[in-house]
Amino acid sequence: MTITESPTQAPAAHSADAFLAEAAALLGPRGLTADADLLAPWLTDWRGRFTGKALAMASPATTEELSALAALCTRHGIAIVPQGGNSGMSGGATPDQGGHALLVSLRRMATVRHFDAEARQITCEAGVVLQNLHEIAEAQGLRFPLSLGGKGSATVGGLISTNAGGTQVLRHGSMRALVLGLEVVLADGRGYSMLTPLKKDNRGFDLKQLFIGSEGTMGMVTAATLKLEPAVAERVVIWAGVPTLGAARKLLLHCEDAAGNALEGFEVMPQACLDAVLEHMPDARAPLEGRHGWHVLIEVVADRTAADTLRDRCEAMMADAFEAEMLEDATMSTSEAQAEAMWLLRESVAPAERARGPAVQHDISVPVEKMPDFVETTAPMIEAKWPGTEAVAFGHLGDGNVHYHVIAPSVTDGAAWQAHEGKEISRYVHDLVTEWGGSISAEHGIGQLKRDELARLGDPVALSILHAVKQALDPQGLLNPGKLI
Repeated sequence: MTITESPTQAPAAHSADAFLAEAAALLGPRGLTADADLLAPWLTDWRGRFTGKALAMASPATTEELSALAALCTRHGIAIVPQGGNSGMSGGATPDQGGHALLVSLRRMATVRHFDAEARQITCEAGVVLQNLHEIAEAQGLRFPLSLGGKGSATVGGLISTNAGGTQVLRHGSMRALVLGLEVVLADGRGYSMLTPLKKDNRGFDLKQLFIGSEGTMGMVTAATLKLEPAVAERVVIWAGVPTLGAARKLLLHCEDAAGNALEGFEVMPQACLDAVLEHMPDARAPLEGRHGWHVLIEVVADRTAADTLRDRCEAMMADAFEAEMLEDATMSTSEAQAEAMWLLRESVAPAERARGPAVQHDISVPVEKMPDFVETTAPMIEAKWPGTEAVAFGHLGDGNVHYHVIAPSVTDGAAWQAHEGKEISRYVHDLVTEWGGSISAEHGIGQLKRDELARLGDPVALSILHAVKQALDPQGLLNPGKLI
């Protein structure tokens, strides 16, 4: 299936002027701006890969204002690019170069509408920042079990629209598993609201799933009811050294059996990644004295009902692993400071890799049981095909999701290499992932970065369904054009 680019169409000048006048009257002075200086920070994506232009930026304060604005856009044929914290990784919230689309910021919609600590549910608007959500839940002895590096800017609406993941997916799932109810504004201004969660509801399709992960192309998320969990009373972080990624997989299975639902995280990195982090952070120390083919970070947690026995269970789990020769060495955190230091090593892999020089980065997944074989098979293939490169994988082994980076030779002109060899490598990696039954986008979305690759490699039937749903919900193609499909 071939999908051609569909840039936003330029409205007639008089129509654009009339639209802006009506939008200004609807939203008021705080709700609409065409000031170039105010717009500029929001026209480039977080990674700096895409920069676009916009007719103006609208900032509705309520769902009702957004509904009226969407209806106005439909009447004038104005495309909408919804945006949360602008912290996405695939350019999904950046307008194109046409300058005819309206950038719609949902950051003003940041009200917590309802909090039910007993039911462990919170209903909040799309503009609530993830870090603020964490703090609100923690004040009530609860937590929202999804975290990521951009938690200080990422918003609830953006997390839902991209079906965000993170380091706790192993236990709690991605946003799809944490959204209990949803409120959405459609392209024509109609609102879909099903914020009250029901344990059982067989009235047809689970419509909220159409919008989770759709990157604002089907509708704009305005509010959600989210699942909360009891606060963590105790956690133990373990750093282990294993010879191979296959051995790490066996250790994962052992920990899943021994720890059950208490196993919250299982991250892996090769020795090369740890070396890069230690070079990047001279004050950091390796948790283990020796060198190992792969390093594993394991987090096990307990709420207050099981906190007293957590450390004993972890010690027994690791003793059994040693006895079964599943690992070469391991250490266990004895304080929160040690636990944080171990996590800092893991979270510093990406900046350490960037400091080494240019690389092409891939956010991929394959079936969990295939991941060790995939990495060990494909990395040598890439390095042989492009001599001087280094292929490294790290990340969430328990989810079958690794960040697969191919680092350029040290003497390479970075920009030229990215534009030529880098694109060839990414295409090759995506081909390999597809052959292994995986996904070219595990948790960062498609956006505009991978749109053409999805069209090239996606299942034709699945793509036709996506297009049919898009046509039904947004027949004029006004919602986030040029993204996802």
